[in-house]
Amino acid sequence: QVQLVESGGGLVQAGGSLRLSCAASGIIFSVYTMGWYRQAPGKQRELVASITRISTTNYADSVKGRFTASRDNAKNTVYLQMNSLKPEDTAVYYCNALKMGEDYWGQGTQVTVSS
Repeated sequence: QVQLVESGGGLVQAGGSLRLSCAASGIIFSVYTMGWYRQAPGKQRELVASITRISTTNYADSVKGRFTASRDNAKNTVYLQMNSLKPEDTAVYYCNALKMGEDYWGQGTQVTVSS
């Protein structure tokens, strides 16, 4: 059974930092592209960052220079370091594992940034 479990969300003041983690099980983690998505109330889910199996990263323009995705294949875990957080970063953040023909999601973790 595939499981993606996010952690690290919470309430933080604007300008603060959080580090999200996503622990994967039931998949060969190292071959998957891992993504972080977010969904704010009333908005569509959007890609925040992705990291390929060789750790090539891609970021949404809105988070470039503030967020950093990384992965530890030995721990089957992907991370999202979020710095200089803004109120508009408030959303539920989801972890995604993607490989051709396979697509898995976590349950999400809430990030709230107060002004």
